[in-house]
Amino acid sequence: MGPFAHLILLIFSILAPLISSMPAFFPGAAYQSLAKQHKASKPKIPYRAHYFPQILDHFTFQQSSSKIFYQKYLINNRYWQKGGPIFVYTGNEGDIEWFAANTGFLLDIAPKFRALLVFIEHRYYGESMPFGKDSYKSTETLGYLNSQQALADYAVLIRNLKQNLSSETSPVVVFGGSYGGMLAAWFRLKYPHIAIGALASSAPILQFDDITPWSSFYDAVSQDFKEASLNCFEVIRGSWEELLALATQKEGLTELSRTFRTCKDLHSVDAVWAWLWSAFVYTAMVNYPFEANFMMPLPAYPVKQMCKIVDEFPPGASKISRVFAAASLYYNYSRSSKCFQLEHGPDAHGLHGWGWQACTEMVMPMTCSERSMFPTSTYDYKEFADRCLKTYGIMPRPHWITTEFGGKVRFLLHFHLSSYASLVEVLSCVQRIDQVLKRSSGNIIFSNGMQDPWSRGSVLKNISSSIIALVTQKGAHHVDFRAATKDDPDWLIEQRRQEVEIIHKWINEYDADLKQRPKDAES
Repeated sequence: MGPFAHLILLIFSILAPLISSMPAFFPGAAYQSLAKQHKASKPKIPYRAHYFPQILDHFTFQQSSSKIFYQKYLINNRYWQKGGPIFVYTGNEGDIEWFAANTGFLLDIAPKFRALLVFIEHRYYGESMPFGKDSYKSTETLGYLNSQQALADYAVLIRNLKQNLSSETSPVVVFGGSYGGMLAAWFRLKYPHIAIGALASSAPILQFDDITPWSSFYDAVSQDFKEASLNCFEVIRGSWEELLALATQKEGLTELSRTFRTCKDLHSVDAVWAWLWSAFVYTAMVNYPFEANFMMPLPAYPVKQMCKIVDEFPPGASKISRVFAAASLYYNYSRSSKCFQLEHGPDAHGLHGWGWQACTEMVMPMTCSERSMFPTSTYDYKEFADRCLKTYGIMPRPHWITTEFGGKVRFLLHFHLSSYASLVEVLSCVQRIDQVLKRSSGNIIFSNGMQDPWSRGSVLKNISSSIIALVTQKGAHHVDFRAATKDDPDWLIEQRRQEVEIIHKWINEYDADLKQRPKDAES
């Protein structure tokens, strides 16, 4: 997320044993909010929408496989010169306009490269529905929603686009953030003959199986708040017990409805739990150094601002009142909401397909450790699988991603992510999959900011001379993809400069190779 994001965002699965029906949180769907909002209006973006006749199933040859649906993609050719590079954004789990509107980096660099910009919508999101309104109807219709089909969609569309533009020698670089960043990296691994390189921002490709410590995500969220204010961290940490105690009282839900200014009376404490949990997680993700409106309208460094609200309460104030005020910064910074819809909130960005993906191939185990500001929890695969079976009638494939894309290792050590310095321990884990990436075609940038909790599941160390990790200590969720502003800190400016320099190098090498090819080879 985003994503994702997510989106992402983006977007983790966890059950808190203190609540009987704790809602599940998934990576990639980290862009979803339970705030009261109107249906998101289409952002105004300098792109023209097109629709590509895409086939339903790239991997079988049954008669039904050739069914056509129309996949949406966006184009900006303002700066492009024929033969110049094509920059493709591999769409996330949501409306493609949303990601185009929040990826100003590509518009910023397009003039330097004279690049064509293309944003491709992921199947089953936005308007790219293979079965129209019935796309989510059943297992039979949802069965074509997975990352491999999405990557094949991108490959087919890119090849067709280049042919139609009579620009088949144009180099293609893929970009993506959060889940889209995972897709960009995987696209480079799977289709190196189509894309010469990939920039994968905040892409947690190591968040599967036992590659990354299961508690790392929530430890990182907690560390963001702890660094902002130890008191804030402790207040949030203690608020869950206070919340549960109040919920068990006779008029507890009535009091919670009043405290949280709900639009309708609450039926369960679960909604409050999820509302708070979401606010803290998403704010940590988008802890940008400037005002932004990706997830919600938020000030610069919103984690610090949240903690300032908590810390300024008078002594004796309840923890619940403090965390409500802090979470309100996320849901109502614009002060436009008079009440909050905690239960049955809208899906403003078309993200609901992620539940299927998380229950099939995107299985990312997550827990909360004793270091976390969230209640301690464990990961119960059977309980997770039973829930997926009940919801969708299918069982997850927890090892499929590492089988398909590589990276399966046996997790041997106990990791602690209580500080930035402890990244050394994470890097030792990353080293175990370096052979997978070294055997790839290279030319991948993994960019991460350590204030983004998803960074712990990404690549944080250079794997080779052409598989580069650009890591910033203060960066948040794919902050480098945001449009440049006058308030950008020096570290962010430098991160983007390095990305542009590396991409220039890839294109120059491609052009040099192209000039050496015999004329008949080009035809």
